[in-house]
Amino acid sequence: MKLNFMIKPVIGVVHLPPLPGSPLYRGWETRFEDIVDRAIRDAMTLTEGGVDAIIVENFGDKPFKPRVREPETIAAMAVIVREVRRETGLPVGVNVLRNSGPEALAIAYASGASFIRVNSLVYPSYAPSGVLEPVAREIVELKTKLNADIQVLADVHVKHSVPVHGLSIVEESIEAVERGLADALIVTGKRTGEPVEAKDIVLASKAGKPVLVGSGVTPRNIRLYWKIASGFIVGSYFKEGGRPENPVVVSRVKELMDIVNFLRRKEGL
Repeated sequence: MKLNFMIKPVIGVVHLPPLPGSPLYRGWETRFEDIVDRAIRDAMTLTEGGVDAIIVENFGDKPFKPRVREPETIAAMAVIVREVRRETGLPVGVNVLRNSGPEALAIAYASGASFIRVNSLVYPSYAPSGVLEPVAREIVELKTKLNADIQVLADVHVKHSVPVHGLSIVEESIEAVERGLADALIVTGKRTGEPVEAKDIVLASKAGKPVLVGSGVTPRNIRLYWKIASGFIVGSYFKEGGRPENPVVVSRVKELMDIVNFLRRKEGL
């Protein structure tokens, strides 16, 4: 089940706690099933609130690595994503921080997910976790090998990083589409929960693919983005107190989705 950009989908984020294989995971006091149950609770609350899709992210695995190689982390995410997909029936995506695009694709394939998010698809970036190297070639090779019809959503000038190159958002967006074969693009603020500059959405759109707002979306600013964006990834706002590590609050989800559904009706979407 692919993302339908015609309706300008809202993708809710399931932020996972520390997983097996990550620095903060405490296997002697944490039951893996509790992590699975928490992910399902958040996913079902997002579903109840009316989101169009869900993306699962290993947010708790800080400090992040440029690439996740731990088999236990990859296996854990595959199990969680599959359970979220089964329980919700929505399109589900995978984001393996910090730039584990091929690993995310493998998880998506094994779990039946529809799309992945990749932070640095075609150009390197400096990040707190190290240099994020491009992974477009690996992703396309794996998609071909598996015959996997999975959408690739690529960040441009991604948050919590500094581009190594001197390219503008327009140039990186075009390269991500033409050279990296991205299906859609994501623009963000500089940090988690920080609003996006509207001009960045317009500039990224010049690459000719859907552009999603990837951070800082709230009921107060979604109207500003509505006409120029193709979708929205909402994480922090849906959480208790607006903090990504907290549980999803259904009233927050419904508040935003009420506005989205009003705007859709107004445009006949």
